[in-house]
Amino acid sequence: MKLYDKKKIDWENMMFDNKALFTLLFPIIIEQLLNSFMGMVDTMMVSTVGSEAISAVSLVDSLNNLVIQVFSAMAAGAAIICSQYLGSGDKRACNKAARQVVLTVFTISMILMFVCLLGRESLLYLIFGQVEEQVMRDSLIYFLITVLSYPFLALFNAGAAFYRAGGNSRFPMKVSAISNVINILGNALFIYVCKWGVGGAAFSTLLSRIFCMAVIFYCLRKPKEVIVIREYMKIRPDFPLIWKIMAIGIPAGIENGMFQFGKLAIQSTVSSMGTTAIAAQAMTNILENVNGIFGIGVGIGLMTVVGQCIGAGRKEEAKYYIVKLVGIAEVGILISCLFVFVITKPVTWLAGMETESAAMCLEMITAITIVKPIAWVGSFVIAYGLRAAGDVRFSMLVSTVTMWCCRVALCIFLVKAYGFGPIAVWIGMFADWTIRSIIFVGRFLSGKWLKNQLI
Repeated sequence: MKLYDKKKIDWENMMFDNKALFTLLFPIIIEQLLNSFMGMVDTMMVSTVGSEAISAVSLVDSLNNLVIQVFSAMAAGAAIICSQYLGSGDKRACNKAARQVVLTVFTISMILMFVCLLGRESLLYLIFGQVEEQVMRDSLIYFLITVLSYPFLALFNAGAAFYRAGGNSRFPMKVSAISNVINILGNALFIYVCKWGVGGAAFSTLLSRIFCMAVIFYCLRKPKEVIVIREYMKIRPDFPLIWKIMAIGIPAGIENGMFQFGKLAIQSTVSSMGTTAIAAQAMTNILENVNGIFGIGVGIGLMTVVGQCIGAGRKEEAKYYIVKLVGIAEVGILISCLFVFVITKPVTWLAGMETESAAMCLEMITAITIVKPIAWVGSFVIAYGLRAAGDVRFSMLVSTVTMWCCRVALCIFLVKAYGFGPIAVWIGMFADWTIRSIIFVGRFLSGKWLKNQLI
């Protein structure tokens, strides 16, 4: 099967020209980069409180990240549904769907918040077992305050998705950037001046998320916006429409959740290798996240592009944009991998890593620099395009199976049977990327992903 049929594309009236693509993608990539950088700064500021504080934040954030993945999946469902309605030219249906997204996201986030508030101590002991008394005290404080931010975070993600669905990724980027600055300044005030410890870090996070949500939804009230949401008290559930949204959000949520569980399983394996391996793996994770930012940003933008094309019935154009953006992502990943490879030695030196840990880190980054440009884009960016067409169940099934069989099982096997160090994590990762890439390329070429009907 052809990648796309050139004769069936109206080249003079493309939905997204090069300028429109750049305008959509660039702010998303910058937002991802800023979030990653601010996350590192946030961690460094908390670490000054003490080892118990950073341990508490690390433990709770591993659980919070699981919840965040659920919210991200719901936001993805919102972006896909709204993009398809906008592509079809039905703005009224788009606004109706957006209102149902707000109701659904708010309800689910409130339920999660109350469940975590009521059972926070039991939940932390169940997941993390017996930890040091001070670490658990700090964990309970940090968890209590960050849980209160769940509804605000969920609603911001949904609101940002509405803007991206309409092609405006610049505004959520600005709001997110200001929010990150508020978070950092809040940390400085509450941790260093008020001496609130982890409670200060959590309160700063809560305030920044309240700010994000308030600004986004205040602006969504304006009639000039592509998607307009107001009169919240008049929103009533439309269960068939809610099910359409959940039909995308639930599989994506399961997929994201399984990845988070897989990370926890891998982390427990690395923890048994000693402090040298733990430090090397931690730094490698940070650097690998940095070199993947460009590709993830392109993938998020691709959902809007493909969603609008599918909604407008322009299937060949959707294929064309997937091919084009995969190529853009490939170039970006290659450049970012080479950049990270070059800075690895200076970063490990500045971080004061031990010689052995630094050497392990460089070995893993070298392997990533070779494999990632070959296998990563096909395994992730193409999947964003398939999901935008509604092919979410296939993506969920493939991603879940390859993750557990390759990332987790292969990693544990290499460590237990052959005594591999942290490089086993990345061998499993490379196998996952490669197999996923082959399967998703085959799925794209088969055209079966175009047979799903959302609207």
